Amino acid sequence: MQMEKQYTSREFDYCDLGLIAYDKCWDLQKDIFSKRVKSEIKDTLFLLEHPHTYTLGKTANRANLIGTEEFLKQKGVSVFDIDRGGDITYHGPGQIVGYPIISLTDWKKDTHLYLRNLEEIIIMTCAEYGLETGRKEEFTGVWLGERKIAAIGIKISKWVTMHGFAFNINPDLSLFGGIVPCGITDKAVTSLSKELGREIPLSEVKGKLLNNFKKVFDYENFHEQKLDKYL
Repeated sequence: MQMEKQYTSREFDYCDLGLIAYDKCWDLQKDIFSKRVKSEIKDTLFLLEHPHTYTLGKTANRANLIGTEEFLKQKGVSVFDIDRGGDITYHGPGQIVGYPIISLTDWKKDTHLYLRNLEEIIIMTCAEYGLETGRKEEFTGVWLGERKIAAIGIKISKWVTMHGFAFNINPDLSLFGGIVPCGITDKAVTSLSKELGREIPLSEVKGKLLNNFKKVFDYENFHEQKLDKYL
């Protein structure tokens, strides 16, 4: 009988998926998750953008979707009920979404620490642009004062992760007007470009996120994969 190949060393595969429809990427995540649970592949990190999309987590209050049908149609926004934690959030062009599909068994079996580390990756990246960001005890995500620059929502099953973070770089922030972001009514949403007063190349930010992901999760190395391996 052929033995399954085991991937336990501290390295991961990385792929930039570009702009990809939410449902197509969700199916991809589920496939990669299944393979990672069975140790058929390495830890994997996807960085990407989605078309205009609202997603509602398992505990979301649908009343926080305040955009009318006319608004959704006019803006071309898709809506999905999904299996991550958290409330409602927005994805769209100009926002970098990160989906780590990694085994916490090979790192640390600590869900809370995993969330804090996702935040840390973005905090470190913002610091490279001269922005001092941080956390709020009552809310997951990354903040500049009362302004949220990154949202986080995850799923962990069999100690393998899915979903991840959404980091606002150059998005159309008006699309957040169709929701109550993460169900939080008294806080603003911001972006890297809004804070810096200039547009930021997404490829530049992705490079910084990739290196910070490697540092924060103690990886020795990563291997960049071509898009056609996954799509």
